[in-house]
Amino acid sequence: MRRTISFTVTLAFATAATFLLAASPQEPPTQAPNGQPLPPGHPAVSMPPKPVATWTADPKDVQTIEAIIDAYYDSVSGAKGEARDWERFVSLFMKDARFIVTRTIDGEVVPLALSPQEFVDSNRTYFERGGYFEKDIHREIDSFGHIAQVFSTYATRRAENDPEPYSRGINSIQLVNTGDRWWISTIMWDSEQPDINPIPAIYLPASKKDN
Repeated sequence: MRRTISFTVTLAFATAATFLLAASPQEPPTQAPNGQPLPPGHPAVSMPPKPVATWTADPKDVQTIEAIIDAYYDSVSGAKGEARDWERFVSLFMKDARFIVTRTIDGEVVPLALSPQEFVDSNRTYFERGGYFEKDIHREIDSFGHIAQVFSTYATRRAENDPEPYSRGINSIQLVNTGDRWWISTIMWDSEQPDINPIPAIYLPASKKDN
């Protein structure tokens, strides 16, 4: 009986191994699922679902890097008591996009990650009740193929005509182009602290009139 069981188990493993070997590709594919050639030696890749937004974007907002960055700042800005177009805001982002900010807690830097909707839920009241204008005062864009990154220096005011911003910092924005539009995938930011974390001159406008 023991010999019969041993033979049966061995045969089952052999059959399974033969099936797996037959099902496994002998050669990695030479093209990615989107039809683009893979570099020599590159592992096989599969194409994830195309990114989708909860709301349909205005084509004018997402056709260029400059346009989508402008739309981001425009959608969060507004006077006290003015409702924002949060549908427009969310439409700029990939479904799995993230906002990442650093917070110092008990002397330790702790990153906090939010989805676009969590960002809206956390900031809607603050932006709309108190007034909030975030302005891009300097922009550095690097792009390659279908990806781009932007170092965008911002200045924030409670009213558009306030003489000085109450806060400044840098938004590090990552984007991807899917052929028909640009999407924001990540926004990371840090606020300026003039005494210990001033914004470098290379990320400021040449003239101070736009600060």
